[in-house]
Amino acid sequence: MKVAIMGAGLSGLACAIILEQQGIYPTIFEKRSRVGDRFVNMENIFNILERPVSDSLNYLKDTYGITLKPISEVKEITAHSKNRKGHLKGNFGYSNIRGRHEDSFENQLLLKIKSQIIYNSQCSYNELLKDYSHIVIATGNGEDAASMKNYTQDLQVSIIGATIGGEFNPSHISTWYNNDFAPKGYGYLVPFSQSRAQISIAYPEYIKEDRIDKDELWSRFCQEVQEDVGNNLNITDNFSIKGYKVGICKKPKINNTYFTGNCFGAIMPAYGCGQIPAMLTGIYAALDICRKGSYDELTKPLRQSYEDSLVLRRGLEKLDNDKLDVLVSILNRNLTSRALDKSVEFNFLKLISKFLKPFIRD
Repeated sequence: MKVAIMGAGLSGLACAIILEQQGIYPTIFEKRSRVGDRFVNMENIFNILERPVSDSLNYLKDTYGITLKPISEVKEITAHSKNRKGHLKGNFGYSNIRGRHEDSFENQLLLKIKSQIIYNSQCSYNELLKDYSHIVIATGNGEDAASMKNYTQDLQVSIIGATIGGEFNPSHISTWYNNDFAPKGYGYLVPFSQSRAQISIAYPEYIKEDRIDKDELWSRFCQEVQEDVGNNLNITDNFSIKGYKVGICKKPKINNTYFTGNCFGAIMPAYGCGQIPAMLTGIYAALDICRKGSYDELTKPLRQSYEDSLVLRRGLEKLDNDKLDVLVSILNRNLTSRALDKSVEFNFLKLISKFLKPFIRD
């Protein structure tokens, strides 16, 4: 048995770890010169979005022997709309670093494997088919699945972000829901540390390009952050992504080819979270290769979570600023904090999807 993994991201490295546990050492082909994305960025894991698992990182450690260290636990969330502010306290999840930082999840996973990684690889899928019995496509986007007519795209997103200096509480994140600067999307602030944080806006590209002034949206957002957080924005780095595709594969496995990570559909449409699903797809692919599980069956809950998240995304897109004010006001209720805490066992995405479906039909 010879296994090739295309991509040394979360799903590819997680797959390699599980294969090595079973005595199989794959060859990993990475098109970049090192592990990690093009830039360093912050992301969150919200346990309420990962049901039925109550604590995602503990689940990975206890079930699959994969230990990952986050930057911080998320204990507070402040949500801003145009005219309202909501505040939540509880145990909501984790903040972690992605990309080329030494403490990123990718680099933490890298330290756990012994398999060969071929960097700056130009090998194509068709070339690998000649020499390998199993191929795991973990390239970080849906392009490869789409090229094989095995991908359904549901939206396309623009993301603008920056690293800022100031004074921050690493366990406290902030979000913004305001169509004036994030039309049908959202903004967020996630601290790297007590002195650095990342701010970003993400919005779907439904509006014609000639109707959007991205610089104006970003300027409005930065002004809002400065007013709401009370920090003068000392921007030290910035990034911009256009045309980021969000979708899901039609078939998770074709013959002995496995679609994992974003090639599977790990990015959740509602809030862009997808790290845990990405790693689970890599883990499940490895279990299938080792004949310890069915990839088709194991990924069914992940597909359902994606579909439920898409319903939530469509529902949020229908809210104008007045309705977003009402939504954010609800967050101030103690019941809301308790409902979003990790100790609660109900499946939030499934429940909200059932509630919203009748309202999102055109």
